[in-house]
Amino acid sequence: TQSTWGFPPEPSGYLHIGHAKAAMLNNYYARKYGGTLRLRFDDTNPAKEKQEYVDNIIADLKMLGIVPDVVSYTSDHFGLCIDKATELITKGRAYCDGTPVEQMREERGKCVESRDRGLSVEENLRRWAEMQAGSEEGARYAVRVKMDMSSENGTLRDPVIFRVNLNEHHRTGAKFKVYPTYDFACPIVDSIENITHPLRSNEYRLRNEQYARMIELLEMRLPLVQDFSRLNFSYTCLSKRKLAWFVDEGIVEGWNDPRFPTVQGIMRRGLTVEALWEFIALQGASQKGNLHDWGKIWNINKKIIDNVVPRHTAIARDARVLLTLSDVSGEEVVSVPAHKKNPAVGTKFTVRAPTLYIEHEDAHDMVAGEEVTLMDWGNVVIDAVEHDAAGRVAAVRGHTHLEGDFKATKKKMTWLPTAQEHLVDVSLVEFDHLITVESLEKDDDVSKCVRPNSRVEAAAIADAGVRLLKKGDRLQFMRKGYYIVDEPYKRDSQPVVLFYIPDGHDKKQ
Repeated sequence: TQSTWGFPPEPSGYLHIGHAKAAMLNNYYARKYGGTLRLRFDDTNPAKEKQEYVDNIIADLKMLGIVPDVVSYTSDHFGLCIDKATELITKGRAYCDGTPVEQMREERGKCVESRDRGLSVEENLRRWAEMQAGSEEGARYAVRVKMDMSSENGTLRDPVIFRVNLNEHHRTGAKFKVYPTYDFACPIVDSIENITHPLRSNEYRLRNEQYARMIELLEMRLPLVQDFSRLNFSYTCLSKRKLAWFVDEGIVEGWNDPRFPTVQGIMRRGLTVEALWEFIALQGASQKGNLHDWGKIWNINKKIIDNVVPRHTAIARDARVLLTLSDVSGEEVVSVPAHKKNPAVGTKFTVRAPTLYIEHEDAHDMVAGEEVTLMDWGNVVIDAVEHDAAGRVAAVRGHTHLEGDFKATKKKMTWLPTAQEHLVDVSLVEFDHLITVESLEKDDDVSKCVRPNSRVEAAAIADAGVRLLKKGDRLQFMRKGYYIVDEPYKRDSQPVVLFYIPDGHDKKQ
């Protein structure tokens, strides 16, 4: 029998790295064993779901190289789920419970049966009809299936399988007034869609017994459930409900904010698809759960991009020092390798001129007579160092010594010509974690864990070659690190915006 693997995301947000792991594992096994991959949207909660999320989940999977063989929706089977619930009620195996939510939660915790558990089939069917009509009375009930109220496994204590929800559904509109829970719909649809190997993160492990019991009560085919460990990262929120709070409160730009653990967020920050696949492959379908540090995945990413991204130069606008070379009379445009160790990256143009900008970090301790190296040019001897009233280096004068040995100098300096036509304004953006706690627990109030100033921008100037870069291009600013272009060059009055790409060694990942 051909295997069928299913990835069932709820369209209540964008895919994050945890969902990506599940999708990648399902895709891997489906392709390895010549099976079928089904993408099924678990759209059972119209209050949270949008077509926007459906469209972006499909787009994100495509970006990851995952193209499902079949796309379906749990909402395709709402009618069947209603029929199955009616069947259970008619057989006396389910009941319409009028217990208030908090009381029900308390009673389930204490293994106390509901007062409505013994209602007659006739009364339950009457209540079920009111629920399906979406009446005021029906809204007070929830359908629960009779399992085992004395079980140590709390998921077996008569779980809810249907609730009233009067919100319009993004696909079915106002056709239905009741919606199945994930616990009820998932085994039904897995069974009828011939999912042979449902992969579930081990946070659902206690629910596996419930899944099997549900299938048994419904007298349907039992798929073989497989577990894998949930992906958790330090200082990272993976709850879609809490991520939605950040979006709704305007703390982030949207679901693709580079501080978000969404697929779009981490890709926008500079992660490659190859690095994500390699990281997930290292995890596999292991049962071992742990709290990952982002440094590991960014280090993998660095190894992938380091040998293929071009090198450019940028100097912070408020940290530039003028260097005047007395023996250089005019500008000279020269072609130099864009990557010294990889000729395939190509070449770039650099402009040698009598006046240059250098980094204050390099100039602050310069002394007359010191010999330094200008990268991609040659050695320079410092003739004089000028300071401002505060004692800060304001300008440096020198002359070239191109026959000098660059191996003998301590300082290898980046530099830029001063003429504006050879420069472009850039904004260099760094990010920190959105939250201040290493591990965000389910009941933690995320509003009390928000890190202030998690986005920091610095104005800088860069070589004119940066004007040619497109959105999504990656590069290395020499001696600064790796960056990805978020907003490319449009006009001189608008800076190019680039995001810093962590390399695995930063505290801020």
